[in-house]
Amino acid sequence: MATYKRQGAYTDCFTTEISHTISHEEYIQAFYTTLIFKLERSIIKWAVAKPSSDDEVNLLAAGATDTFSAWSVEDRSKNQLLMCDFKNKTRSWLMIESIEKKDGKRTRLYFGSAVVPDKNLKPAQSPLGAVFKALHWFHLSYSRILLLSAKLRLSQNKRN
Repeated sequence: MATYKRQGAYTDCFTTEISHTISHEEYIQAFYTTLIFKLERSIIKWAVAKPSSDDEVNLLAAGATDTFSAWSVEDRSKNQLLMCDFKNKTRSWLMIESIEKKDGKRTRLYFGSAVVPDKNLKPAQSPLGAVFKALHWFHLSYSRILLLSAKLRLSQNKRN
């Protein structure tokens, strides 16, 4: 994400913590299978003919595929996943970090986005586009909801 920020892209990063340790695979599975993200997957299926399934999420999480719905893996490591959309305009980033607190081991969840500037625009135009600027408030709220939904899913999984 830092590379994109240096290149002039819009970037953001949201974090939260859960009270137990999880694997990055579990985080990916939880994130992309929440009810809210399934709604996004449904919209993507109909809007751009890029369907997806929970089985495909599991393959992505396990590192067995590099494509999922409208995204492809741009970079992957033990605790991070960077996805690129099929138009090469946005990035989604998921990362976990194990942390030690007085009450025990926890996991910090990260979710970030990058919107790559359109290099074909004239200098007077916004490099991120008018639509993104108009919907920025929605993006920020939606990103927080996605992260919170994944956190809740992971917390429920621990109880079961």
